[in-house]
Amino acid sequence: SELNQGEIDSQAFHEKIRSVVLEGTKSLVDSARSLGYLNGVTDTVDEPLPSQECSLAALCEMAKGLPLVDDEEREERVQLLVAEDGRTSHVDLFSRVTESESDWATVVPLMGEEYVIPPHTAFLLSDFTRIQPLVHYGRRFDLIVMDPPWENKSVKRSRRYSSLPSSQLKRLPIPTLASPNCLVVTWVTNRPSHLRFVREELYPHWGVDVVAEWFWVKVTTSGRFVFPLDSHHKKPYEVLVLGRYRSPAHDATSSSETSEVPVEDQRLIVSVPSALHSQKPSLSEVLKPHVGAGAECLELFARSLQPGWTSWGNEVLKFQHVTVEDF
Repeated sequence: SELNQGEIDSQAFHEKIRSVVLEGTKSLVDSARSLGYLNGVTDTVDEPLPSQECSLAALCEMAKGLPLVDDEEREERVQLLVAEDGRTSHVDLFSRVTESESDWATVVPLMGEEYVIPPHTAFLLSDFTRIQPLVHYGRRFDLIVMDPPWENKSVKRSRRYSSLPSSQLKRLPIPTLASPNCLVVTWVTNRPSHLRFVREELYPHWGVDVVAEWFWVKVTTSGRFVFPLDSHHKKPYEVLVLGRYRSPAHDATSSSETSEVPVEDQRLIVSVPSALHSQKPSLSEVLKPHVGAGAECLELFARSLQPGWTSWGNEVLKFQHVTVEDF
């Protein structure tokens, strides 16, 4: 059958990056094997483990009836987790940013479930309509990573999680959250229309200049692609679009720009994917050289927490559920 325009565009994009993915993955896998990694005996790709039905998004809907903290109550916009014996009593996770300044993990109860909060982390459990507490948090971030719930047919069929129309992403208050030269990183599906949207509409709308495209290549424990590289159904890689936020008042000769670390284009991240559905690898270490020491880091549409990061999303605690550690 004839290919439609979307499939033609996908094939053209694949052909453009194919050699980079193929040769780069071979080099990295060979290096890993020489160090004793990726020496598994099987190439089978396990289905993602079934995760507990996540009711966090539904709780966010219910929480819309709760009042937000007034602008005047600045000192009350943040709540600190105070734990006794590693556990906290009831806390309001929906209408203000929650911080843990503890040096150890804390367990938080929520609607009969328990979630593990890493040390030195901050988060807000909400959707778009209740993002104001994050805006009023008062922090400007040097690194913003997001994994939007892109619309696609498989998501609609599986109903694993809610998707979001691309146009809605423009509502994210990136200019308010980003510091000058903030590195903005967006996970994008392999649909060319989504890539074009990020590069040509979304980033320009925010005042973000595209500086690089990276690729996450998924391999088995024996180092082979999880799907055939040239498969028309699924590709063994995903794309990240990296950009720098340029504030309108930004001075091109500022000292912050002269010390800015350039971002290498077409870099590969090769790893065995998580057993948990749609969980991406942490980018903290690979991005650290590009944002400097002591950077303020934010993850949007997060479904887990990272020490030292601020996280936001309507499923921000999903992979923090106490049962996840059993996986």
